[in-house]
Amino acid sequence: MYTKSNEKKALYITLYFLIGVFAYGQECPELNMPTNGATNVSVGTTISWEAVTGVPSYLISMGTQQGGTDIADNVNVGNLPSYTPPVGLPEATEIFVTITLFFFNAENIDCQIGSFTTEDVTTPAPCTTLSSPVNGAENVNIASNISWNAAPTATGYRLTVRTIMDGVLYNEDVNNVLSFNPPVNLPNDTEVFVQITPYNENGDLAPCTEESFTTQEATTILTPGCTSLISPANGSLNVPLTPLIQWNPVPGADSYKVSIGSDPFNNNILDDAIFNTTQTTVIEFEPNRTFFITIIPFNEAGDAINCTQESFSTILGCASFFDPISGDLVSSIPEITVPDEIGICENEPPTLFTSTDVADGFRWFIINRDGTETLLSQTSEVALSEAGEYRYEAFNIVGPLGNTFECPATSNFRVVSSEIAEINAVNVSGQATGVRLEVVAIGIGDYEYALDNIDGPYQDSNIFNGVTPGTHIVYVRDKAGCGIAKRTVVQDLTLDGFPNFFTPNGDGINDFWQFIPPSDIPNDSTIVLIRIFDRFGNFIAQIDPQDSGWDGTFNGRELPATDYWFSAQNDNNEIVRGHFALKR
Repeated sequence: MYTKSNEKKALYITLYFLIGVFAYGQECPELNMPTNGATNVSVGTTISWEAVTGVPSYLISMGTQQGGTDIADNVNVGNLPSYTPPVGLPEATEIFVTITLFFFNAENIDCQIGSFTTEDVTTPAPCTTLSSPVNGAENVNIASNISWNAAPTATGYRLTVRTIMDGVLYNEDVNNVLSFNPPVNLPNDTEVFVQITPYNENGDLAPCTEESFTTQEATTILTPGCTSLISPANGSLNVPLTPLIQWNPVPGADSYKVSIGSDPFNNNILDDAIFNTTQTTVIEFEPNRTFFITIIPFNEAGDAINCTQESFSTILGCASFFDPISGDLVSSIPEITVPDEIGICENEPPTLFTSTDVADGFRWFIINRDGTETLLSQTSEVALSEAGEYRYEAFNIVGPLGNTFECPATSNFRVVSSEIAEINAVNVSGQATGVRLEVVAIGIGDYEYALDNIDGPYQDSNIFNGVTPGTHIVYVRDKAGCGIAKRTVVQDLTLDGFPNFFTPNGDGINDFWQFIPPSDIPNDSTIVLIRIFDRFGNFIAQIDPQDSGWDGTFNGRELPATDYWFSAQNDNNEIVRGHFALKR
């Protein structure tokens, strides 16, 4: 039977779908404050940008280079289009801002919205005040942390903690942080004096005002421990819009302070609301949102210390939730790592490719020429037998039993044919530091090259420089695993026997440049042809190794004294190249 409940559910599903469609067409916002390109910006400024209708949450990153995260790394600020860096910004620095539009049910949109340059600070940092415990506070838990407000332009803080009875307890430079956790509890029933001195490269304004608070009296009652959510559990999805929130009872706790916010940093729904029970009903949460909750048990001895923030989501889809331990948003959608291209071997059995992604399920499709898809596998493995375009999908199963759904991630990839290489030639030329080998390989594969060792190391370049003259073996390996080709480069492919210079001056000594066979050259490999070129690559002469050689002329005209190049070919069609000098 179709009821109002069904109608309401259909409305939320329709809303979910429309938001997903909206997300893909969303444009990026612009910086409001500071504006893009602004200079002399205060180091204590609040960053703000245009609000984007329908965006559940913003993530902000800031860095000292384009896309950098060294100042802020994907900080979740909820749906408020502003962010104040907790300890300010570095001075005299260009800062780049990236805003990520976060969607639960669609891909996030990264927007690099501009940059600005901060001021050059020339004055000392001002003094600051305690934020917790506040000045004059009484009955303070002896295990409390000491926190203070950020001081504009400060790059660090010096902390002094003392009592009248015990003198100085701590005197430390805590660097650029805003809290201090005493390694041991503070004394009971004692006025504790705290002095915070901010500083920067220009110095400080010491002495800053000393503030104080009084700790609780000695008691046998201990502060309670922390609790955790029962319902909704931390990270839950599809939470009803009017849920009953329950948490575990804590021995010794008199009551509980509950704070709830639509981002991790603001308690805009409940702020330290006190409950004497371990449950409460919240009226009409917004759909398509993640909510952050902190529950602090307390009694007359004080509040529980360092309780963890938890979260849940009302979205009807693949929500992410805030992990309070890592401070990250954890996605229900798996991360996938399939390569853009996979090679298969010609004339070989199908290639079995296995995904290493962590996911609940997998699907592999080949994309047909008409754009339709054919399912090939529903496991982490797929047999690939032909080149073409493919699509890979991995998904997680989320949701309560009986109402589960898939959260998928997908990626297209290409399959290309490959084969073992054929080594067509190995060209050898001389260098000052040895011999240069250039391997000429043909085939349809993607190849890499090694010298003298079939196990490598392999390199993408087909050229080896500075090779010691002598016999070598070159290896060409197909990157898709289709095989390794090899060729031996024998001793005769060296520069031995080719003079470094000649002097065609008619004195009968070195008047001709010619190849002089070394005594140890193999009998089955002989130089059969030599060509000579000028330094611009222009052909000058071709000489027979059996003739007297080249006399340094071209068309009967003497050529100038300079360097010339030669290319020599043996009867195995292997080539050696080098150069020599003509001296007059």
